[in-house]
Amino acid sequence: MKKMTKSLALIAAASGAVFGVLTPLSASASPGAQALKWTTCEGSGLDPRQRCATVSVPMDYADPDGPQIEIAVSRIRSENPDARRGALLLIPGGPGGDSMNDPSEKGQKLPQSVRDAYDLIGFAPRGMAPSTAVDCGLEQRDLARTTLLPWPAPDGSVDATMAAGKRISDACARNGGELVRHITTLNEARDLDRVRAALGERKVSAWGVSYGTYVGAAYLQLFPQRTDRVVLDSNDHPDPVLAERAWLAAFERGAEDNFPEFAKWASAPGNPDRLADTAAEVRPVFLRLAARLDREPIPWPGANPAELNGNVLRQSMLDSFYDPDDYPALAKLILAAQKGTVPPAPAGPPEAVLQNVTAVAAATICNDADWPSDPEIYRKGVAESRAKYPLTGGMPRNAMPCAAWPWEPKEAPVHVTDRGPANVLMVQNARDVATPLSGALKLREALGRRAVMVTNDSTGHDAYLNNGTACGDATVSRFLATGKRPAADLYCE
Repeated sequence: MKKMTKSLALIAAASGAVFGVLTPLSASASPGAQALKWTTCEGSGLDPRQRCATVSVPMDYADPDGPQIEIAVSRIRSENPDARRGALLLIPGGPGGDSMNDPSEKGQKLPQSVRDAYDLIGFAPRGMAPSTAVDCGLEQRDLARTTLLPWPAPDGSVDATMAAGKRISDACARNGGELVRHITTLNEARDLDRVRAALGERKVSAWGVSYGTYVGAAYLQLFPQRTDRVVLDSNDHPDPVLAERAWLAAFERGAEDNFPEFAKWASAPGNPDRLADTAAEVRPVFLRLAARLDREPIPWPGANPAELNGNVLRQSMLDSFYDPDDYPALAKLILAAQKGTVPPAPAGPPEAVLQNVTAVAAATICNDADWPSDPEIYRKGVAESRAKYPLTGGMPRNAMPCAAWPWEPKEAPVHVTDRGPANVLMVQNARDVATPLSGALKLREALGRRAVMVTNDSTGHDAYLNNGTACGDATVSRFLATGKRPAADLYCE
């Protein structure tokens, strides 16, 4: 699931859009606890204690008595009923991720005190199988990583990106059904409140990761008094207008924050995948190779696209920066390409999964906020980005399919405020390619007195129990188990 979450996270607005009004809290509260029917979960390798059920929610919260959809949920109960405090929602990244297997997987990394305190709750967000699912029926070429993230042409042209965005948007309008219009972050938060009620919980705790921090922030705004202890891990920029467009731009800063760490590793004596004698030499090695591959791609049978070009190399760089354990894969790719060869094509998810993931990601990003439709805006942004941030080649300011999305957002993006209980603990790595510290600080500022933030002197995405520090992990575990937070923001070496 870790690799899948990366892909989802990366599938990663102009003012003047016409927005509706946030659905009133009363319209999104469940009319009463549903009688959940817990059954054996589908899938292999799951903890035998994990059970699954479905919760019915409105497709459109503006019409709560209209068509309903199903949200799949999973649960492993508290391991000590006498110590049980409540339920802990495991909110996945993406958009386009799910946490159905997380109670059996990442949930079991939690310390015993936390597993005793909570039922661990996973779910598949609206649109994601095995919940009521969507699929846009995209062409194979439009499922490529370097199409889903909008890499411009080698000369900076955005024409191919705009054309791909139109194809993807048209396919979603043609094949996505009515549900694709109602997949948003705010609706995911409303669905989670239906899950809370169906579980019979007055309040709920949460651990949201990456995009899950944005969903968690939305829940904090819509239902502040229904939150218990909330951990936000690897935090998205909460821009109240641009929303996910700001996340895409964040890759500029994220790549620059992380490349020096890769360069130190790739120039270390004794490294079998060493790229240069000094860290300072690694960056020119990478940039020269990317430029050469722009001009002379290497055929790559079985890959999508079926060549190693400059943008594929740049995308591979971003992917490897999610976790320093993946540095060797990037270095091996660079060494092979320098010799005019390629490693075996990387394995991807089944096409049905990729179609589902992509549809949910596109729908969320495009329904959450308005994007400009004028190509000139993207041409200008790409040119500026290429000049200032050559590592990312202009991609972070290019157009997603949202530039051609056929529907206007139904409501304004999430607006994070400091109103509500002071029950949030943020945890963030100093060097995170997808959710850089600069964006996390914006969320910390918006939450104000509600939050305390732990910053790890660490590299990689997913801070708690993964790429963080012992100090950070202990602080988060203590908060979940006891409710105790640091008195002030904390920096962990």
